[in-house]
Order: sequence, then structure tokens, then C-alpha cells
Amino acid sequence: MAKSAKGSSGMLQWLGLAFIILLVDQFTKVLIVGYYHLGDSTFVTNFFNVVRVHNSGAAFSFLANAGGWQRWFFTGLGCVAAAVIVWMLRAHAGQKLFCFAMACILGGAIGNVIDRIAYGHVIDFLDFHWRGMHFPAFNVADSAITLGAIGLILDELLRVRKT
Repeated sequence: MAKSAKGSSGMLQWLGLAFIILLVDQFTKVLIVGYYHLGDSTFVTNFFNVVRVHNSGAAFSFLANAGGWQRWFFTGLGCVAAAVIVWMLRAHAGQKLFCFAMACILGGAIGNVIDRIAYGHVIDFLDFHWRGMHFPAFNVADSAITLGAIGLILDELLRVRKT
């Protein structure tokens, strides 16, 4: 029974991290929706702007013009991913890097699911460009998902190196 209690408390810290990521993501999106109209842009530096962009597709606007079905597909996919991640956090609560990565992905996935349900698209606003190259706009949730993916790769590399 002690192992189960420890796993539950360990899982709670990771769910707490995911919740903080979710709050920051949604707070920043509320600010963007409140202060920017679609297409508005503010120059910040020679490589960064704050913009308001709507993405009805997935990463890099994949399937953005697919006719609307993608909204519910990606919403469902995000919900399934969230459920699997919660199960994995419970099963592996003691693996810090793995759980950190999964919590980042969880917080980001739920943040983008909320956008899809509330708006029908994801709100993106971080716009980076450099020497004629332009990276698609993204948000805090996307950043957390990317950080989580990097963490999973690092976790796996470290695990393979141990064997």
C-alpha cells in the first residue's frame, strides 16, 4: 500500500506541472484574444513578433483546410493522448525526466484541446523569423509539447546509454 500512495503523490506533482503549463498557456491565449484581432502583429525584435494566428489544423497547419472534420479528430486525439499520458504518469511516477516530459506534453495537449473546443482552432502568437526564414507561429502549449518531446528523446538516450 505504501508503494501505491507514493506513486499517487508522485503522480500529483506531474499533474500539477501539467496544470501550471495549461494555466500559462490559456492565460497567454486570453491575452492575445483580448488585445489582438486576427492577423494583428507587433514587432518585438528583428527576429520575433507577437501575432494572432488561428490554426485549424495540426502542427505547421497540417490539414488546416480539410473541411472541418480535423477539429474533432485532433480534439479526440488530444483526449486519448491525455488519458494515456495520465496512465503512464501513474505507472512511472518515479522516473523524473520521463514524467517531466510527459507532464509537459499533457499540459500542452490539453491547452490545445481547449482551444479546439472553445474556438474551433488553436490560437498561435509566437512568431520567429531569421534572415528570410520564417518559422510558423506557435504558442505556449506547442512549446511545452516540443520540450516534452525533447525530454522523451533525452530520457531514451540516457536509458540506452545505461545498458
